Amino acid sequence: MRLLTLILLALLGALQYHLWWGKNGLAEYNETRENVARQMGSNEQLRIRNALLYREIEDLNEGLAAVEELGRNDLGMIKEGETFYRFLPSDPTQGRPLP
Repeated sequence: MRLLTLILLALLGALQYHLWWGKNGLAEYNETRENVARQMGSNEQLRIRNALLYREIEDLNEGLAAVEELGRNDLGMIKEGETFYRFLPSDPTQGRPLP
């Protein structure tokens, strides 16, 4: 009877070891769960960024206002008949001149 008790205790210990620290154990499960949560947060940020990019693509394909805005801001373009004024600070220590 004593031998059977020792064998059962050893078997219980081995099963507990595999449950907590073995392959596919609770430690690995918790680590994987944290990785999945982190990846889901990253995916949500990417989903938001993609939605913004799709909206910008739609604006560029459909309307001229977005194209005009990009031309004005990025390339410094002005319309025919417009006058462009550039104001520079009189004191160079106030900051750098505006583009």
